Amino acid sequence: MKERIVETSIQLFDKKGFTGTSIKEIVEELNVTKGTFYYYFKSKEELLKDIHLTYIDDLIEQQKVILEDLEKDCVAKLYSLIFMVINNIGSNRESARIFTREVRHLSGKNVEEIRAKRNLFRRQYQELIEMGIRQGEFKDTIPADMLTFGILGIINWTYYWYNPEGEVSEEELAQMFTNLILEGVKASS
Repeated sequence: MKERIVETSIQLFDKKGFTGTSIKEIVEELNVTKGTFYYYFKSKEELLKDIHLTYIDDLIEQQKVILEDLEKDCVAKLYSLIFMVINNIGSNRESARIFTREVRHLSGKNVEEIRAKRNLFRRQYQELIEMGIRQGEFKDTIPADMLTFGILGIINWTYYWYNPEGEVSEEELAQMFTNLILEGVKASS
């Protein structure tokens, strides 16, 4: 039942927003009582935190596998990380939107826990950039932290506009972004 509550809530939060969705609407959609909801979650905010944790924990686990792959150099890992985020957005579009849009509705320890995980994800990305700079795979003309924020800014917003069933595949988009990041947009002289 907990999974059904989460899935139904994801659908409703995506359509109506977190504040636009009531617990009453969630339980009515499931045809259960409010008591059933409160058996699994203390509050709607706790449910939102659970959705966020599931999404970010999965990303962190996938990120770890990519970063620990000894067969890949930094450029290949960068592509894999970019593809991984785009692929997750494509396969978990509603959760990705909630993760990006609705974090502002978390407070106190809930938001601190999510921010800590987001920061871990970002730091691990930045460590890859720093390693790539040290090993001469990436230019050292842009500070690693600024480059990391730029990369994450580019890929995280694909949830808003990218259509995985459109003309460009997830792999092609990841390659376009990787090329943009590695080569820029300036035509060679």
